[in-house]
Amino acid sequence: MKIVVPMAGIGKRMRPHTLTIPKPLLPIAGKPIVQRLVEDIAEVCDEQIEEIGFVIGDFGKEVEQSLLKVAENLGAKGKIYHQDQALGTAHAIMCAKEMLDGKTIVAFADTLFRADFKLDEKQDGIIWVQKVEDPSAFGVVQLDEEGFITDFVEKPQEFVSDLAIIGIYYFKDGAKLRDNLQYLLDNDIKDKGEYQITDGLQRMRKAGSKFSPGTVVEWLDCGNKNATVHTNQRVLEFIKNEKIVSDSAKLKDSVIIPPCYIGKNVTIENSVVGPHVSIGDQSQIVNSRVSNSIIQKNSLISGLHAGNSMIGNHTQIAIEEKELSVGDYNQISD
Repeated sequence: MKIVVPMAGIGKRMRPHTLTIPKPLLPIAGKPIVQRLVEDIAEVCDEQIEEIGFVIGDFGKEVEQSLLKVAENLGAKGKIYHQDQALGTAHAIMCAKEMLDGKTIVAFADTLFRADFKLDEKQDGIIWVQKVEDPSAFGVVQLDEEGFITDFVEKPQEFVSDLAIIGIYYFKDGAKLRDNLQYLLDNDIKDKGEYQITDGLQRMRKAGSKFSPGTVVEWLDCGNKNATVHTNQRVLEFIKNEKIVSDSAKLKDSVIIPPCYIGKNVTIENSVVGPHVSIGDQSQIVNSRVSNSIIQKNSLISGLHAGNSMIGNHTQIAIEEKELSVGDYNQISD
């Protein structure tokens, strides 16, 4: 089994957090999004993952080494491919076309999921989907009476289906995907100005491939700050078999309300942290109250009362105490 992970986008909706780190490497409960993604996929596969290919932009050697380590931790060989232009999902996948052979999973690295099934690797293909309230923002699938996919529609303006494609696909024969995506590129077939994987899937379906929907228990988006903080909350709720509070964390006159991820050598003093907070290695939290937030590595937070927040690496926030004289019936807010 092989996994191709297109992740070359610059993550505009996640700025300023993506100015210094690619979005798929942002931490969720102490692990990069892309690491959690491939680990989740490995959980639903009965076969060993042999290779993982990461399609990236100009992210630098340090990021490339981090990604290769993610693959190594799963016992797989990591490969790095580059996408120099944002020309659509089909183009991104074809940047790793040498990997498109045999059993292949394509997983776009801005989503996480929970599933309670094992992948049926005998099927021609599986498209992971989830019911959504507003299908107009997604690519959707339509099904026949037997439950096979009959059509793929990109961002329908009129209702045709509420089964949204979440960006994870399985192919029994990756070579068929490669050949059909190559046809799109060779013949300059675009939708909304880009080469779309759904056009390749339509060609495969018309040639006889049968695609089934794979439904997930929960689809977790990491497209913007609020969605990523919510995903951190949900992951903290359901992760198992992970040590999420480091033995090297130091607490003084403080309370941690679980579930929280507390990294290595974190110091928490005179503070209340949690629930649903992730704190990266070497960070310090002093005289603060923080809930439902992500604080990354090597940051110093003092005097902060915050929720639904995301704070980057090497950040210093110091809010001074105020001396007040407030009479009856007054209201004060920031």
